[in-house]
Amino acid sequence: MSGRRTRLAAYLDQRRRMGEPGIVPGGLAPGELLKLIGERVEAEKSVAAEKRARPRSTGPKAEADPKLSASRIANADYEDLHNAAMACTRCRLAEGRKTVVFSDGNPAGRLMVVGEAPGAHEDASGLPFVGQAGKLLDLMLASVALSRKDSVYICNVLKCRPPGNRNPMPDEIEACAPLLKRQIELVAPEVLLAVGSFAAQWLTGSTKALGRLRGEVYSYQGVPLVVTYHPAALLRNPGWSRLAWEDLQLLCRIMDSK
Repeated sequence: MSGRRTRLAAYLDQRRRMGEPGIVPGGLAPGELLKLIGERVEAEKSVAAEKRARPRSTGPKAEADPKLSASRIANADYEDLHNAAMACTRCRLAEGRKTVVFSDGNPAGRLMVVGEAPGAHEDASGLPFVGQAGKLLDLMLASVALSRKDSVYICNVLKCRPPGNRNPMPDEIEACAPLLKRQIELVAPEVLLAVGSFAAQWLTGSTKALGRLRGEVYSYQGVPLVVTYHPAALLRNPGWSRLAWEDLQLLCRIMDSK
């Protein structure tokens, strides 16, 4: 396990140095961006049609699939999963994103934080939880001696920003779910922290409101799971801070027992 985590950490450091490139270059006007995306989508369709017309090879490349099937994602290693996410066109959000927001933090960390979806700052930077909400999350983690640099890995349910920061749609969550599921399997955290309703509901499998979900310990694929309010919601509702603190204390008790 330690060898795999070391390789994951080295890979993430390499990706950070290289940057997290999107599927289109920057500096384009909106009309040019949409035109370029449309051309690429059409090109992908042509390639896919040509491959379907060919006899199926028995070699290792026979499963090439530009639409990134769930079966391919389920068997991907960390690098392949990252590359799959960066090129993903599984839902409509690919058409309007600036970049894919895959992850931040330490893939060898004990804790994995799962948020909801990238916002404007995240879409621009390629990193989850930046801006004011990200700063608050860092403060929350620091209050219990955790940090994304050393002990925390961070990602979102959705890897692309919904237009206007609207809520994720059910079909978008369904399209992105295989990526997140495999991400959790590969990182193999000791504990999960879901922040926000959509992350909490997906990981717990419940449709209850976040206020009714928090305060308990759940299990996702055998991994202990705690849910709490999204930092953006805490910025809008400071009165929830005490409840969030209680959730962090619950998280600490679980981690201390490991």
